[in-house]
Amino acid sequence: MAIAEVGSSGRRKVIRSLRWWIGGILFASTVINYVDRQTLSILAPYLKRDFHWTNVDYANIAIAFRLAYSIGQTICGRLMDRVGTKRGLTISVTWYSIVSLLTSLASGLVSFGFFRFLLGIVESANWPGASKAVSEWFPKKDRGLAAAFYDSGSSVGGAIAPFLILPLYFRFGWRVAFVIPGLLGFLWLIVWRKFYYLPQDHPNIGEDERAMILADVHGEDAASTPTLAWKQLLKLPQTWGTIVAKGLTDPVWFFVTDWFPIYLVAKGISLKSGLLAVWVPFLAADLGNFFGGAASGYLVRRGWSLGAARKALVVFGGIGVMLLIPTIFTGNLYMITLLFALATFSYASFSTIANVLPADLFASGSVASVSGLSGTGAGIGTIIAFELIGHFSDARQASAMHSFDPIVIAAGLIPFVGMILVLLLVRNTRATDQGLVRRI
Repeated sequence: MAIAEVGSSGRRKVIRSLRWWIGGILFASTVINYVDRQTLSILAPYLKRDFHWTNVDYANIAIAFRLAYSIGQTICGRLMDRVGTKRGLTISVTWYSIVSLLTSLASGLVSFGFFRFLLGIVESANWPGASKAVSEWFPKKDRGLAAAFYDSGSSVGGAIAPFLILPLYFRFGWRVAFVIPGLLGFLWLIVWRKFYYLPQDHPNIGEDERAMILADVHGEDAASTPTLAWKQLLKLPQTWGTIVAKGLTDPVWFFVTDWFPIYLVAKGISLKSGLLAVWVPFLAADLGNFFGGAASGYLVRRGWSLGAARKALVVFGGIGVMLLIPTIFTGNLYMITLLFALATFSYASFSTIANVLPADLFASGSVASVSGLSGTGAGIGTIIAFELIGHFSDARQASAMHSFDPIVIAAGLIPFVGMILVLLLVRNTRATDQGLVRRI
């Protein structure tokens, strides 16, 4: 991906494989997004002690974020389709950086819940925006890997967050630990505003790459209806397939990201000695993202239909997440780490396909809207899950190491149900022949 000058005047520089540089910027946005949101969950054991919160109290703060995130996904997805990717993500990152800074002013349960609610609204645009950017910049053979690239930022952000947040907390206190991550978004905005344009308008794209992208993307859009109303979208089984793909898998991931430190403490493992266990599942998820994207792309190049290639990874992920269930039989740190790592690897393979399905199935004018709807489904599922987690874990505290057992069993089984539903819903139908949905 070297940079080479073209033209006798040397006035324009062509960046080879520019679409992957765009993917790198989306990846960086997701990393920062996750460092911001992970700050609270990493500090949760200490904030619970300092503010005398129960697990239900903490669950309610987490639910405030998820409720806003759920509402925001659908609204911001539609907004992204209307104002465009560049402007939409600029608005989102600006505001969630400001809210992250303001969280340092929180003084208790209500104010933490308020700031987390605001954060959920403004952070919710990241995935619809990234999905829309992928639909604008990547041909179908690259979309799976591109979605894996930006989505891997969630696991990278989750993996590095403890190493950034905990030292800041131990040295300066929790308020500074919220301020520093909030500043990262403003640095990202400088690059984003300078660098992001549509392929047809970008001054640094090579003509061969531009022609390749536009031929694939515009060729698909020419055969499908550009923008569909929400009422039309919700009548399509393919829309519900994308909603289910996120709604029955993301709650498991958010259980790991928001509850894993508390889960480890309940297992009798201190966070200092269990730091390995905190970040290894995130690293495994990162690898799973790339595996899912690369494997589905490989199958497409080998002649598989797009639908078959995507569904193969859905099956792999739905079965693999069940490896969470054996953790109920052990308190060994290394075995728990291994099983969670294998499960998050599998989840991430499934998640990559869930993230790319809107771009596979719908024209660019509807991609962010469908992605937002799927994010809302995930948010609703996560809210229900978090409420149950808080109540079950508090009610079963007398069970000590086994207080989370029913929760972990459910987390292993629900994505399997999601797998079955995706296989049934995501298919070519009459709507495909009518041009409402792309052929898969």
